[in-house]
Amino acid sequence: MQQERATLATAQKAPRKIRVSLGSAIVLGLLSGKLDAAPTTAYLMTYKENKCTANCGFCPQAQKSHSKADMLSRVSWPVFPTEHVLNGLEKAAKNGRIKRVCLQALNYPEVIKDLIAFARAIRQKANVQISVSCQPLNRENIRLLAQAGAERIGIPLDAATEDLFDEVKGRLAEGPYSWERQFELLSDAVNVFGEGKVSTHLIVGLGETEQEMVETVQRCVNLGILPALFAFTPIAGTALENKPQPSIQTYRRIQLARYIIVSGIVRCENMRFDEKGCITGFGVDNPTLLQVTRGNEPFVTSGSPDCNRPYYNEKPSGPIYNYPKKLTEKELDTIKNELGLKEA
Repeated sequence: MQQERATLATAQKAPRKIRVSLGSAIVLGLLSGKLDAAPTTAYLMTYKENKCTANCGFCPQAQKSHSKADMLSRVSWPVFPTEHVLNGLEKAAKNGRIKRVCLQALNYPEVIKDLIAFARAIRQKANVQISVSCQPLNRENIRLLAQAGAERIGIPLDAATEDLFDEVKGRLAEGPYSWERQFELLSDAVNVFGEGKVSTHLIVGLGETEQEMVETVQRCVNLGILPALFAFTPIAGTALENKPQPSIQTYRRIQLARYIIVSGIVRCENMRFDEKGCITGFGVDNPTLLQVTRGNEPFVTSGSPDCNRPYYNEKPSGPIYNYPKKLTEKELDTIKNELGLKEA
């Protein structure tokens, strides 16, 4: 009884409800079910009865979206009492099933206050690292999130060019964001959290060329920001519901380019592109590319440590854009064929 009262006291400092991704809810013991690939990060999202005040064209939570309120990408996020989630986190962290919590946020006036309260409550209950994915608005908010216990922060760009940014989440989408302001906030976050502790999301397939995506990856790396890749996923009810996903070949080339840039193996300037902006050369020789490919890492989920986001962009039947676990030899052979790489 004393432990329950302590849990309630902690939970009362944060909003009484929070959304949890379906796979995370199973790992935390909030729901029953089988998982082909269990998340190693618990994915949580702030809960509001109304949708986000932003209007990103790809997002089910967008202000003008007609999608289900419990969706983000192709994952459902049921609502649970915060105290139950905190108890589940405590147990899952102790038995090693969860190593990190990723707090994701809608936009609404009190969101930073809620994120700070959630971060503090999680720190009191569970020995896990905390990532926050949000729109912090200013440097002071970034500082407060770090002070509350966040170890990393993600501020999404989503689009690879300024024009696409304006079209899908900025001015033309009737959204509150601007391209240059996002980069200012990302730079502020690096100053607060440090290089390697700040990430951004980039969505492949919004209309950019491979060259434009790779150039933005390089710009982020230059600033000490870790770019994480997503594949565009059309969701019914969103403004972009009829847009197709990117080809797996395009995604593989960008994945490989991102990895060798982030790893410091080569810079974007050393790569080659054709007249359509497709990658025709990675700036390194074939044996190096084969060695990198066999290493598995370019094709698993990118982002924070212990973040595997199972089937966020894809159905388990495939095609698999971001693998949530170590690849099999057969899967690696398939990827080499998708990239057109041949063993010497």
